[in-house]
Amino acid sequence: MSKVAYINDKAYPIHEGETMLSFLRRHNGKKSVPTLCDAANLEPFGSCRVCSVDVALQKEGKTKAMASCHSPMQEGMYLYPDSPNIQKLRKNIIELVLTDHPLDCLTCEVNGNCELQDVAASVGIRDVRYPEGENHLHREKDLSHPYMTSDLSKCINCYRCVRACDEVQGEFVLNMAGRGFDSHIIKGHDQSFKESDCVSCGACAQACPTSAISDVFESKSVAKAEKTRTVCTYCGVGCNLEVSTRNGEILSIQAPYDAAANGGHTCLKGRYAFKFYNHPDRLRTPLIKRNGKFEEATWDEAYDFITDKFKQLIADHGPDSIAGISSARTPNEENYLMQKFMRAVVGTNNIDCCARVCHSPTALGMQRAFGTGAATNSIDDLNYTDCIIVIGANPTDAHPVTGAKIKQKLMKGTMGIVIDPRKIELAKYAKYHLQLRPGTNVALLNMMLYYIITEDVMDKDFVAKRTEGFEEFKQEILKLDMDELASITGVDKELVKEASLAYAKANAAMEFHGLGVTEHSQGTFTVQLIADLAMITGNIGKKGSGMNPLRGQNNVQGAADMGAQPHQGAGYLDVTNPEINARYNTFYNAKVPSHIGYKIPEMFNAAINGDLKALWLIGEDVVQTDPNTQKVMKAMDSLELLVVQEIFMTETAKHATVILPGASFLEKSGTFTNGERRVQRVKKVVEPLEGTKSDGEIIVDLMNRMGYPQPPYTPDGMLDEISQIVPFFEGITWDNLGDNGLQWPVKKGGVDTPMLHIDEFKRGLGKFTFQNFKESVEVETHGKDYPYIITTNRELEHYNCGTMTRRTGNVDILTEDVLLINPKDAADNLIEDGRMVCVESPRGKVDIKAFITDEVKPGVMSSTFHFPEIMLNNITSDVHDSEAMCPEYKVVMCRVRKSKGKFKQLV
Repeated sequence: MSKVAYINDKAYPIHEGETMLSFLRRHNGKKSVPTLCDAANLEPFGSCRVCSVDVALQKEGKTKAMASCHSPMQEGMYLYPDSPNIQKLRKNIIELVLTDHPLDCLTCEVNGNCELQDVAASVGIRDVRYPEGENHLHREKDLSHPYMTSDLSKCINCYRCVRACDEVQGEFVLNMAGRGFDSHIIKGHDQSFKESDCVSCGACAQACPTSAISDVFESKSVAKAEKTRTVCTYCGVGCNLEVSTRNGEILSIQAPYDAAANGGHTCLKGRYAFKFYNHPDRLRTPLIKRNGKFEEATWDEAYDFITDKFKQLIADHGPDSIAGISSARTPNEENYLMQKFMRAVVGTNNIDCCARVCHSPTALGMQRAFGTGAATNSIDDLNYTDCIIVIGANPTDAHPVTGAKIKQKLMKGTMGIVIDPRKIELAKYAKYHLQLRPGTNVALLNMMLYYIITEDVMDKDFVAKRTEGFEEFKQEILKLDMDELASITGVDKELVKEASLAYAKANAAMEFHGLGVTEHSQGTFTVQLIADLAMITGNIGKKGSGMNPLRGQNNVQGAADMGAQPHQGAGYLDVTNPEINARYNTFYNAKVPSHIGYKIPEMFNAAINGDLKALWLIGEDVVQTDPNTQKVMKAMDSLELLVVQEIFMTETAKHATVILPGASFLEKSGTFTNGERRVQRVKKVVEPLEGTKSDGEIIVDLMNRMGYPQPPYTPDGMLDEISQIVPFFEGITWDNLGDNGLQWPVKKGGVDTPMLHIDEFKRGLGKFTFQNFKESVEVETHGKDYPYIITTNRELEHYNCGTMTRRTGNVDILTEDVLLINPKDAADNLIEDGRMVCVESPRGKVDIKAFITDEVKPGVMSSTFHFPEIMLNNITSDVHDSEAMCPEYKVVMCRVRKSKGKFKQLV
């Protein structure tokens, strides 16, 4: 029999561990008890006491007023939430609050959507008996920041903003200063928002119950606006967004509290960097280049131009003379259509996507080890882990919501291990920072595996029952020389040993990795070794454990799932397998090729060699973001036809033959799949700008023009088709995805899978594979003449090439790429902080501003490629991962000196 408690003498069941407030709201409704200091994503605080209720331990017993938000329920309690005593108490509290609050509701930003206003009305406030306060009225507004605003005369000292900054983001920018009537919120060291360390996440603004802290979009002033729930287009976290619109214009964005992926939080990109959608720079008509200049064209003219050329090239040179690069920024349905166009309409497997240049080693390495190239666990498992290991990733910048969750765990005492050449933010909170030389991941992971074996802390039962190949693997590991590997990595072997034992001894340990693992010549091998690390410790198939890649772009996972890769079609089915080929032929009613197509680097080589004649590219700025820029530009200019589908005139679009103006994520519907395999609905918020079309509509139009009958694009229709060919989408429909989506594989009936490999691996037994360290060709070839290693990264405010974020207020926060350089290296080269320097590699040189910091070790430098003014990829190399052909952005040999001029290609 369940335990019960009473509300107004009526019995109701209680849940273990719930508070009085949650108990009351569960049975009487969300608004049954007023609150001011309580918020859905914050810990109970109990400062305002508005939520107080009368409590007795027996019927008609003596009652006591208690704050319900943090008081635990007990069996047999009697709660009286609206007794005369409580009504009087609440009214008195609100009257006191209002004495020090300006009563200018009619002109206030949040009028009609103000929690204080609502609570005042609910407790029956009609006038205030107490004299007006004098303090808050004299506080100045802070309008210094591109996004954040404050008018602390409206502050009611509820602490919600402070707690949001602390508990949600973990930034500790906001605090309370002063005492009594002089109590007031400060930012940093009593600075403005702009001067403080604020990361512009907006958690404080969303938490604030009044307009004391807000933003330039006045996000809480849109109560009567139309609201649409969709998914962010930036990183792989997959934050849900609630977008407010009026008359077809986007007003503001908030984060839904009930979102499984982000729980009421998002970063400045998701919340504020949306004004690119109707920016004057948006492409609004098809363009065809004639005599070296772009000319406006109709859609029919552009379609005819493309289809005529495609047909001519197929007839003259065969279907493999054409290739496509799909987009990890567009929905699953559009990626599916793009690969279908190439395979079923053109007749080639020359299809790839940007997963090639970020996480292709993850997919391949994990498929080799486990049989499935995707995250084994859910981000929610952070609530159950005892140890977090972050390898080659900087989540607080690149995956901010997940990064904030990891940061919170580390700050609260969870064991942390960071393996990264840079002293990233999480390294400050982790117990161990293994600051290795870029390119030596394999060597360091082998050290960890060596100590786990020699110290006998492996999970022998898991290894014996769930894996194969261990004995051969063990023999090779034990041959390794730890002193030699310590010298190679630059990390003390005793520190590595300590960290290894901490990971192995944890009851459950989660691993997260990013591009610092994959973008290396040994990227796939590194992923396989991480899988070895998880298996040897039994950290697979249980809560709080697993191997969790942090996907770079919002739909990297989905683009690969949909078959936008040359060796596997939709559903990761092998295109060379005769049975699979026959299945595709039947399903598409077309002859699909059975040989592997070009990967992106091979496309560039084939274009330069004259074998690839045409390339259709959707939403990828390869000229700015792919390595060895001069080679990429040569490849683009070697094509007879380059079709670029874009929303802005990018560096790649400048080389196009035809430009097709696409629609942004805010103007289309479909699904994105985030890094934890969560398939979520993307809903059209506004109509596409006049003259533009969604990518799905464009692909369907061209399919039909090429003679292949494809029904008009709809997200539900496409999902129905996908579910018939992609095995792990079998149970997905547009309707059953709901607000929070489903984690694939999804069985019929909508039963999803939050955790993989619980009882067995997809391939049966997990596969141990030994990989020996091999120095990068870049280091071996150019290390003597170019003594420094430059490694690329990403900053919080921008996203890859910054195509969208540079057209928002983010550019006012971070305005340029800089070179991180250690003080010793700066002194050795007579370089001063903030001065322009020339960074030179065997491919070319760039001018960039120096930022002197101990974030990097001597001999190591770091930068970003967000801004086309710098074009940092002029110096990155053409070295790729030996297995998956992912570029080695993380190891680039260079030299540095004071700057004399701009970029110059080396001959």
